[in-house]
Amino acid sequence: MAMETGLIVHPYMRPERTARQTFDWCVQQAVAADKIGFDSIMLSEHASQRWENIPNPELIIAAAARQTENIKFAPMAHLLPHQHPAKLAIQVGWLSQILEGRYFLGVGAGAYPQSSYIHGIKNGEDTKFTNEMVRESLEIMEKIWKREPFFHEGRFWNAGYPEELHADDGDDQHKLADFSPWGGAPEIAVTGFSANSPSMRFAGERGFRPVSIFSGLEALKTHWETYREAAEANGHVADRARYHVSQTVFVADTDKEAKRQVMEGPIGYCFERYLIPIWWRFHMMDGFIKDAGADPADVDLEWVVDNVFCVGSPDTVVEKINRLFEATGGWGTLQVESHDYYDDPAPWFNSLELIAKEVAPRISLPTGVQA
Repeated sequence: MAMETGLIVHPYMRPERTARQTFDWCVQQAVAADKIGFDSIMLSEHASQRWENIPNPELIIAAAARQTENIKFAPMAHLLPHQHPAKLAIQVGWLSQILEGRYFLGVGAGAYPQSSYIHGIKNGEDTKFTNEMVRESLEIMEKIWKREPFFHEGRFWNAGYPEELHADDGDDQHKLADFSPWGGAPEIAVTGFSANSPSMRFAGERGFRPVSIFSGLEALKTHWETYREAAEANGHVADRARYHVSQTVFVADTDKEAKRQVMEGPIGYCFERYLIPIWWRFHMMDGFIKDAGADPADVDLEWVVDNVFCVGSPDTVVEKINRLFEATGGWGTLQVESHDYYDDPAPWFNSLELIAKEVAPRISLPTGVQA
């Protein structure tokens, strides 16, 4: 199968952007991606970060769904420790019904302790604790979607589903609304970041769709092996066609023009001021340095553009992605990291069109590599 294309929107907007500008740019990207032929768009949920400021991805999804026809939407991810699972289950089910098959659900624990603190969780940096919250939340949500009576008194939440009452006189006032997702249950995706990601293990255990944030070849290979082992141990098929990997990709007519636009444009601005410091902080840079056999002292924006990103002409980007496929086994969907081209969208939309029409059709999973 040829590689599919998606967007992942965090959204990496400059801190001075207004909420309206961020909202409009996210919707504009969804509409453009749909027309270009992208398969999916994921919208992150963050409540504390100025550069990553979408507290309610479902609002963008609902607005963009009215202006698109084919592209599938996913919150990536709803942070389950930050919301009551009963409320979220109803919200997800209703939005899934509205989109009639163009929706899948991303779930996560949250990466920023500040955001957890806002939601009353003082030890948000304890990933074991927040992952336990994810499991309990999802257990409640799945029970609500089944619409069978229960009451859950848990460690973190209480929730239930009542018995439906039936009146003898045909009175409908006691009937319960059906907020189960379109098709009965949603497709669920989970994002992995760290090398030994517990999220990838959880995704494999449950047969969920795996999504990796690219942080080096070894991390990517570890993600897949962790997922595959957990999936097979629990009776699920580990199919690379369902595997999404996010990466920074920018395509222009020539290598020189693509690099110039990245270095001098919104991508370079964001990485210098926000993402490169985060990569050092979370040791994400370590994997990239190991891949290239580089000296950490040599690492700057240009080094990252040349050695980490997939930047260049269509031929160059095809070559770079194929090298990644050869080294890691490949994936089904390239989830392109979105950036803030609000002031001048043309270079960004041109890049997306080249990715969808001149890059992705030339990249396929290696023959026989589905697991």
